[in-house]
Amino acid sequence: MSPRILPAITLVASVAFAESGPPPWSERYDLPPPMPIPEGNEPTPARIELGRALFLFFDPRLSGPDWISCASCHNPALGWSDGLPVAFGTRPGEPPRATPTLFNVGYATVLMWDGRRRDLEHEALTSRNFEVADVVRRVAAIEGYAPLFEAAYPGEGITRQTIAKAIAAFERSIVSHDTPFDRWQRGEADAVSAAAKRGFALFRGKANCDACHHGYNFTDDGFHNIGLITPERFPQDPGRGKWVPIASQAGAFRTPTLREIGRTAPYMHNGIYATLEEVVEHYDRGGDVHPPRHPNIRPLGLTDREKADLLAFLHSLTTPDHEPFSLPNLPR
Repeated sequence: MSPRILPAITLVASVAFAESGPPPWSERYDLPPPMPIPEGNEPTPARIELGRALFLFFDPRLSGPDWISCASCHNPALGWSDGLPVAFGTRPGEPPRATPTLFNVGYATVLMWDGRRRDLEHEALTSRNFEVADVVRRVAAIEGYAPLFEAAYPGEGITRQTIAKAIAAFERSIVSHDTPFDRWQRGEADAVSAAAKRGFALFRGKANCDACHHGYNFTDDGFHNIGLITPERFPQDPGRGKWVPIASQAGAFRTPTLREIGRTAPYMHNGIYATLEEVVEHYDRGGDVHPPRHPNIRPLGLTDREKADLLAFLHSLTTPDHEPFSLPNLPR
């Protein structure tokens, strides 16, 4: 939510459309772009169902310690995250970070808070569950998996690659697309409140959140240092700077999606904020840490009503009464 100088005509248009209906730039938000999918792993029902059932998600019989699955950290009941400030089980020497949501992860052009994974297949292959030496043998030992793999990846067999591809195919099916905001953008004038409409104008205007959180997925997939304090109990985290060692990337982290944001607390890469109110206050005061904070992060001067309107808009990006996620029948 960094400030940016916008032409006066844009700000006027924002206010004019705030109370009446979808603004003229709605095409940036109402339709999803094509999802990037690597060749050879086009989504099919068989691939999605296999990934849904696999041990990395819902079958801890096959994970390393025989008690943890990917769903332990990416819990569908907790917004496909874990509800914790930072993920448990951080490796020695690694800075603790929050578990990112899987909502709309298929649209991401880079993965992880520091962008070190190129795609979902790569991320699955490099997860700690794949460190189990006999991971393929464990999967193959459960007879019920063989026909699922054959239906999903005919002739490819059960390999590390097909396991990773199936998991990635399932992850790409976790999509947020029917929030109140989406319905408003599709023409339902009453789908969001007047406060949320004013908040959207602020989002694109005075608060200028869409400098980083723009488009259908509300992210630029870029990396920014937003002036976050590092808790005393945590080591300093270089973020993207570890992989791109230039000044502008020191302490910079990937812009997360805002979709389903009401379900994915705590917030920020280190889980420092428990509520969206705290997030808005952070940006309103212009962050807390200065160099190497991005120069566009500076005080906004939002009024109490503007903060409330902005929060109303952010909550409109969360699907009310989200459909419960049902567990698959695991192979035996």
